[in-house]
Amino acid sequence: MPYLTPREKGQSDAWGAETAARGRRGSQRIVHAGEIAAPSEIAELLGIAEGEHVVVRRRVMYLDDQPCELTDTYYPAHIARGTRLAGTAKIPGGAVSLLAELGHIGARVQEDVIARMPGDGERDVLRTEADEPVLQLTRVTLDGHDRPIQVDRMAMPGNRQRLRYEIRVG
Repeated sequence: MPYLTPREKGQSDAWGAETAARGRRGSQRIVHAGEIAAPSEIAELLGIAEGEHVVVRRRVMYLDDQPCELTDTYYPAHIARGTRLAGTAKIPGGAVSLLAELGHIGARVQEDVIARMPGDGERDVLRTEADEPVLQLTRVTLDGHDRPIQVDRMAMPGNRQRLRYEIRVG
């Protein structure tokens, strides 16, 4: 759950901290940030009209300098417009911490995971084989009033990933 929790001031982002704790090196490259027209599925998940503007941050995640995940994160424009979320600079403590500073704290998350074949661009960046599927994880983060504040769409090589879920019952 560290990816869903704001970091303490001065802490690194969750990806860097998690990989460092395992003796590895996690990094990321932001390949695009800014406003776009919301694709239909993203608009539906954010509860907005198709084509309405959203802010997107597109990143390539690396583990020990090898690409391991493509992550696109979408925010409603009224939350992210004019903030560091709309820029390509690294955000100290990560985007979840910045969202909390802006008054948007996640209270509930919905995730869907599917296996699919990657597109050519994804295959090239992730360095996968032609017959190698990717896992696509779509995460919607909702605030305490059940309003969507963020949608993450991740693609990762299926044979290089393990997804672990810990759920508290009761």
